[in-house]
Amino acid sequence: MPSLVVISGSPSRTSRTAPLAGHLAHRLSLRGFDVEHLDLRSLPPDALLEADVRHPEVRRALDSIAAAEGVVVATPVYKASYTGLLKAFLDLLPQDGLAGKTVLPLATGGTIAHLLSIDYALRPVLTALTARHVVGGVFLLDRWIDALGRDTVDLTPEAEERLLEAVDAFLGSLPSGPVLTAA
Repeated sequence: MPSLVVISGSPSRTSRTAPLAGHLAHRLSLRGFDVEHLDLRSLPPDALLEADVRHPEVRRALDSIAAAEGVVVATPVYKASYTGLLKAFLDLLPQDGLAGKTVLPLATGGTIAHLLSIDYALRPVLTALTARHVVGGVFLLDRWIDALGRDTVDLTPEAEERLLEAVDAFLGSLPSGPVLTAA
């Protein structure tokens, strides 16, 4: 069964990005994928900042990425870029840490002015980590997302449509498709 990891790179406890990532992980699991939601905020900050790749929680997170066929990288946009938390984690990956993987960048932000942050800030890093394919990312405005719980969101129709289109492109670009089981 194909394995996917959905990374949430938000440092905020009141983030809309983390519940959106959890929501997406759940939806992907319903489509037959083995999905892990990796909330970077739950990793030990000292281990991240000290680049301690031997710390058990950090090692487990890195091993999850290594084993995945596809990775969704979800981040809020602060000051026209992805978060420092996400950067600290991506810096722990080996230079070829995304080799063979399909990657979907997903960003949220308060203004449409941050729309290009995916292409100008995040995509170059994902490409440098030798991702097999970085599909067209999706940017969603914060006001389109109502966080209802840890892994639950209510999306506006526009946000839902944009997210589904991006996810379909992501799934279509995976080396193998989901294994569907009869209900």
